[in-house]
Amino acid sequence: MNRDERRTFLLSPASTMGRRAQYLFAPRSDFEVARQVRSPEGEAIGTVFAFLSGLYFRGKLTYARAFARPGSFIRIITPNRGLVSPDLRVTLRDLRAMSRGSIDLEHAPYRRSMTRAALALAAELGDADVVLLGSIASDKYSRILLQVFGERLLFPESFIGRGDMSRGGLLLRAVDENRELDYIPLAGAIRHGKRPPRLAPR
Repeated sequence: MNRDERRTFLLSPASTMGRRAQYLFAPRSDFEVARQVRSPEGEAIGTVFAFLSGLYFRGKLTYARAFARPGSFIRIITPNRGLVSPDLRVTLRDLRAMSRGSIDLEHAPYRRSMTRAALALAAELGDADVVLLGSIASDKYSRILLQVFGERLLFPESFIGRGDMSRGGLLLRAVDENRELDYIPLAGAIRHGKRPPRLAPR
């Protein structure tokens, strides 16, 4: 199996502290995701984050699932549990614990759990590439990931200059067109650029 076939996608998380998160935490909320996270079995974290984030996370998860190969992985970055599968079931208690964490390199629980998870993933992947679907402008994800994966850490070149919602729309359009984006190494890349033209409506 070659490097492309084992290429893994790392997705930045949704916020567990925003307005949509309050809908989940509200005792009287009665929609499907809220009911599931209150149940003993919980709900898949990918489904929960897609609800919390809307277009951006939904675009990342849809894209990763569309272009992941059988030998590759999809992992979500978390503030307190390192890298987890989008199928991991989480409860309201788990989400509250995440909301008390912080994706900050100065926050030791995040830094330690991310480093352990990244090293374990690197050992499993061998020389396969890793694609970051998340913020490339700050070091909060990239510093740890670059230390572990180096030149194998890639990102979609068309992310440069785009905001979160534009990235989400771009990813969904790529899935619609069955067109995987072009990736470049994050190491040494120009992470800030001129904002590209607005995407045409889908």
